[in-house]
Amino acid sequence: MNLDLRIPMGLMFSIVGAILTVFGVITRGSSIYDRSAGLDINLIWGVVMLVFGLTMFLLGRRADAHQQAEPVEGTSRPLNQGRGHGH
Repeated sequence: MNLDLRIPMGLMFSIVGAILTVFGVITRGSSIYDRSAGLDINLIWGVVMLVFGLTMFLLGRRADAHQQAEPVEGTSRPLNQGRGHGH
């Protein structure tokens, strides 16, 4: 089994990014952002992490789907066909 590391990494960044984004939206306009010149850092970096995570996840899924569709060298059957389950 080949696991592309972009899939779990993308999920991790997406989850943390979603949490930061929600927290940034909820605390928008709060006094906690006075130290950062009024910038909602949680919202900004939450969106950046969410976009990065989704990009990594989708790239990993696309590569995984492409790898499964390639035929085995020297045959016309796909890589995952005929393996396991007693075949």
